[in-house]
Amino acid sequence: MAPLLDRTWSRLAEPQKVVVCSVSSPQRLRTLEQWIHAHWSVTVSTVRTQVNQLGVKNRYRQPEQLGVDRWVALIGARGLISSAACVVDCGTAVTVDALSASGEFLGGVVFPGLRLLRASLVRGTHAIAETEGNDMNCLARSTADGVAAGTIYGLTGAVERLINEFRQTLGDTMQTVMTGGDATLLSARLHVKTRHVPDLVLQGLARIIENT
Repeated sequence: MAPLLDRTWSRLAEPQKVVVCSVSSPQRLRTLEQWIHAHWSVTVSTVRTQVNQLGVKNRYRQPEQLGVDRWVALIGARGLISSAACVVDCGTAVTVDALSASGEFLGGVVFPGLRLLRASLVRGTHAIAETEGNDMNCLARSTADGVAAGTIYGLTGAVERLINEFRQTLGDTMQTVMTGGDATLLSARLHVKTRHVPDLVLQGLARIIENT
């Protein structure tokens, strides 16, 4: 990781503050902190999941176990939306979280993202060796197309079902916010209205920085 930081960050202007929101391994986080301190003499501030912060109340049974990326995305959503919200983050994992109009995080689900779904079929089966197929038609006529279409249709079907389930609890004024690397791909297949906020986690992180 350090060589990558040397290549990508060594020419950046020295920052006054560095704030990190990370769900990576502790070892990678330590490497990042050491590199920043060695090159910029800055001590990294690491964001942690809280019980109550910036109008969002964490209702997890063990609040500290909620992934900090999900927590920061909820804070970002709360800064944009005053009504109830369904927050869908489409990355390595897909998370779908419920935020009430009063700012309570009521819970949510986590399941594999598109790339993990496709990779699991390659790893877990003997006959499926490729997944780079056409995902536009669910009447697929090759295994590669079947995997590509099956995973995208399955994933969007699960997300749409969850959005509709959440609406029964949160009400018809609920807004759905989508973020993450596959958000555009998934939202194009959904039959529900969504709002794409590609930098939702960064917006949440900015809110935290401005208020600390």
